[in-house]
Amino acid sequence: MIGLSACLINACNGQASNSDSTPHQKQKETQSLSNTDPFADTRNILAPSVEKKPNEITQHGDVRIDNYSWLKVDNWQDVLQDPSLLDEEVRGVLEAENAYYSSLTDDLEPLRKALFSEMRGRIKENDAGVPLPDGPWKYWYEFKQGGEYPTYLRAPRDGGEPQIIYSGDDERGDSTFFSIADVAQSPDHRFAAYAVDRLGSEYYTITIRDLETGKDLPDTIEQADGDSIVWAADSKSFYYIERDDNQRPKRVKRHILGTASSNDVQIYEESEDGFFLSVEKSQSGDFIFITSSNATTSEVRYLPANAIADPKIIAARESGTEYYVDHHGDQFFLHTNADGAVDFKIATAPISSPARENWTDFVPHQPGTYVTTFVPYKDFIVRLERKNALPRLVISTYDGESHEVEFQEAAYSLGFSGGYEYDTQVLRFSYESPSTPEETFDYDMKDRVRSLLKRQEIPSGHDKDRYVVERFTVTAPDGVEVPLTLLRLKSTPIDGSAQVVLYGYGSYGTTIPANFSTHILPVVDRGVMWVTAHPRGGAALGRQWYHDGKLDKKMNSFTDFNAVADGLIEKGYTRKKNIVIYGGSAGGLLVGASVNLRPELYAGVIGAVPFVDVINTISDADLPLTPPEWEEWGDPITSAEQYGWIKAYSPYENIQSVSYPPILATGGLTDYRVTYWEMAKWVARLRDDAKDGPFVLRMNMGAGHGGSAARFERLEERAHLYAFALKALGKQGATPELSDN
Repeated sequence: MIGLSACLINACNGQASNSDSTPHQKQKETQSLSNTDPFADTRNILAPSVEKKPNEITQHGDVRIDNYSWLKVDNWQDVLQDPSLLDEEVRGVLEAENAYYSSLTDDLEPLRKALFSEMRGRIKENDAGVPLPDGPWKYWYEFKQGGEYPTYLRAPRDGGEPQIIYSGDDERGDSTFFSIADVAQSPDHRFAAYAVDRLGSEYYTITIRDLETGKDLPDTIEQADGDSIVWAADSKSFYYIERDDNQRPKRVKRHILGTASSNDVQIYEESEDGFFLSVEKSQSGDFIFITSSNATTSEVRYLPANAIADPKIIAARESGTEYYVDHHGDQFFLHTNADGAVDFKIATAPISSPARENWTDFVPHQPGTYVTTFVPYKDFIVRLERKNALPRLVISTYDGESHEVEFQEAAYSLGFSGGYEYDTQVLRFSYESPSTPEETFDYDMKDRVRSLLKRQEIPSGHDKDRYVVERFTVTAPDGVEVPLTLLRLKSTPIDGSAQVVLYGYGSYGTTIPANFSTHILPVVDRGVMWVTAHPRGGAALGRQWYHDGKLDKKMNSFTDFNAVADGLIEKGYTRKKNIVIYGGSAGGLLVGASVNLRPELYAGVIGAVPFVDVINTISDADLPLTPPEWEEWGDPITSAEQYGWIKAYSPYENIQSVSYPPILATGGLTDYRVTYWEMAKWVARLRDDAKDGPFVLRMNMGAGHGGSAARFERLEERAHLYAFALKALGKQGATPELSDN
């Protein structure tokens, strides 16, 4: 392997580089920092200086210079599947960044070990899921003591010895990266198809296991979507989605057991690059649905699960209309925003003629009550709603009688599993809050009685009464009230002295749930408040909340996020420079754009796989996710106006020449969602344009978007993030307040 390029060798040896601002000059600029600077003792460590290779880009008459576009290699698609093919000069840049990160944070190793130990101590290592019944069997997963991956099992429903279907720990082998997307049993329970990724690029390999013999069939399907295994009723074939060379899920195929995947019949191919496919089976098991969708529009085709047939369309796509389908009796049930139902409704359509003109409302649209999903059972239909930023679980009969399952805490999270069965009156759901560990219930929908099946165990102990959960709003610059969820120790003072980690996402209509996270408690136990902002762009207050934070209104997400920080200060919870902001992926865009607007406000920034090179990425139609993203951000290729929207906030383009807080970015070399060069370019440009910092990159050379899929390796990655945050807050030496348990 070739080492660093000449300029990188000079930088690493402490010699002057050929950049416009040398490391020595930057060191001089930071000498005015106060004595409370948590990174003062490491500012003599010189950051890598990435070579500038100016690239002039002209769009709509606007010229911008990108000095670091060369970090995107021409063979990036090949690198996703074989990281060894990465250009050696680029590899040298990434390795130099990792070396700098290690040198800069060596002093955090004891804290990282402590955080990891505390996080791991809150995990029941030999944990198991609650079995779900499916015909004569019940299925569940377990973790072994010390194991990184789940083991999937089944046992006779009425009792009997468990049978191992698939053991992640045993199957990983010597793979550096290993992720299990799905293990799906056939309707006759003879086979299980499983999907595994060994690179982190999310190209999955599907294999079929004979559960009677425990042996794998020779059938192997490459380049598949991991969550798309849908068995036909005959248990002799299944449907899956094949990803194209640009990682786009574009083709639905049928695989017949015992045949070569090269002979698989293509059922449907999506021709528009802006639309991706998914495939699902109805809760009844009678139909298979192929959904083609982007962020604002969808179209569904159906075919019987018990016969080979060409898919039929339900209703042709109409721009701005979404619908998603399930089945009951002689009708399809549709979750849709048709007819101006911004917060969605549930409609029905006869199977014999399901066209749009035959849709009838079943649960009419109620503005402000966002219907997020539903599942139809034989005698009941269950829907999950969100109102006033809180979830609701509503059970209905088909003649219109309904009731809500009630909960008491100020903020909480609900989830429910459709399960494997259709003819049942038992609903499996989960409940948790920031201070309450997850509880799993079976709920009798007829008798309205809930039975606790499992309460999440915290081996090191957990006293929920030590914590306070608060939910309130702050005022955005345009007068809109923005909600937040806050978790703190009761003992943490409300006098402006507390430190805060402020987390957010704010895109795609995704709502960050008020759930229980064992991994954030070591931070909270050190007297740091953990605050989750719910800015526009998410859907905490309904679907309109999402529309008000996208496209030409995207800037609302960032001003909302900064308003949450301002509100915490105004209400006496904290003060300037006592807040570290943290977000991942599109949440990395959130924190990157927010710190550009208000760099003086924060003590630190953590961007995990941050989407920060927005204008360049969304202008590159060849990248895997770009075409469907135009519905979220705008199309800067064809529209000068939309180009202007994006350029106005793109973090890479809007760095100010003022003092910035310390910033840590993380990435994954095989990440196709937010490619490695985005965060590498961002950190390099921060060093050019901003002052102070430091600006640091930690690149995982053997993983993709989600980092490691192994549970303890994932904790180690979080320990790096949280240790950096605690150091930026001046809490590196803080010890956790101990529970009485």
